[in-house]
Formats: sequence, structure tokens, C-alpha cells
Amino acid sequence: MSAGGKQYKAIGDDNWKRTDKVNAELFTLTYGALVVQLIKDYEDYGEVNKQLDKMGYNIGTRLIEDFLARTGMGRCQTFAETAEVISKVAFKTFLNISPTVTFPPPTAPSNPSLPTPSEFTLTFDENPLAEFAELPRDAREGGLWFSNVLAGVIRGALEMIQMQVEAGFVSDVLRGDETTELHVRLVRLLEEEQPENDE
Repeated sequence: MSAGGKQYKAIGDDNWKRTDKVNAELFTLTYGALVVQLIKDYEDYGEVNKQLDKMGYNIGTRLIEDFLARTGMGRCQTFAETAEVISKVAFKTFLNISPTVTFPPPTAPSNPSLPTPSEFTLTFDENPLAEFAELPRDAREGGLWFSNVLAGVIRGALEMIQMQVEAGFVSDVLRGDETTELHVRLVRLLEEEQPENDE
């Protein structure tokens, strides 16, 4: 682990110790009930995925302020550093987990204006959202991404700090895969907009 990685791990551990805790089982079961209700309401797993992503996005746009206030962290210098902070500080602070970050092998960038690496994958050894969950066959075959709210949270939080990303699960142990992986790709860096009539 790099010196920066160890520093981020220490920050995440320290924040977890100082965070007010919610009963993990209550949190997990409440999330599961939310997913079940969405399935009943929409009767379409694709639409449930969209709703979970949308909820996560809205959570992420607000959670980033809390994260920055708790950690006192400044702006990351690279997208790779952003990935490390998400894994070792953000996930540790809020869910007490630290997914593994991997970067794909370097290739010719599709957009030369983007930093490299411009994408990463988070591999979850544990996922508290899915702790007591088991997907029925029709949900697996229908394409339900049970923890899709996490993709939305990352998307919303990064957009608030001027990074437009695409985030989505590529595998999930609940669907019979060997690992649970969330892929994040930087689409573009957003310009900070100055409010109208701001002088």
C-alpha cells in the first residue's frame, strides 16, 4: 500500500471511530424493504435500478458536504487519488468497509483531455447492503442490481466536486458472480459555474 493509501486508511479509520453509529441490521433490513417496495411499485427491474441510482445520486449530492466537513480533505490532485479516497476514506467513514481499487491497464485515451487513469473498479469483499439479501431467480435474470444506490451516491458526490462520471455494477455475488464490482468512469471535468450577477 502506498504512503498516500496508508494515510487515507488512517483518516477513514479515525472518521469511523468518531461517527455516530446506526444498528447495522436495522440499516440493512430497511434498505432491503426499500428495494422490495420499489419492485412492487415498478414491477420492472430496469426501472428499479434507475430509481435506486436516482436515490443514490440525491444522497451523494448531499453526503459530499458532510464528508468534506468530517474529513477536512482538500481537492484530490488526480482521478486515481479520488478513487483511493472513495475506497479508503468515504466507504470507511460511512459503511465501515474499504473496497479494493483497481485500475485497468493503460490504453489510448478516448478523450485526451481527461487524466489517466480515467476509470477504476471497486471490488467489495463485503457489502453491508446485501448482508441478509438473497435475490430470487427472476430478479437475477431480470437484471436487478440490488446495491445500485451506491453507484448513484458516487455519481452524485463526484458531480458536486466537478466530475461527471458513469458508475455501475458489473458483477454482484447476489447474482451468482464471484465478486461484487462497481465500475466508475470519468466522462468529463465540469467547469465551476459562477452565479449570475456575481461580481
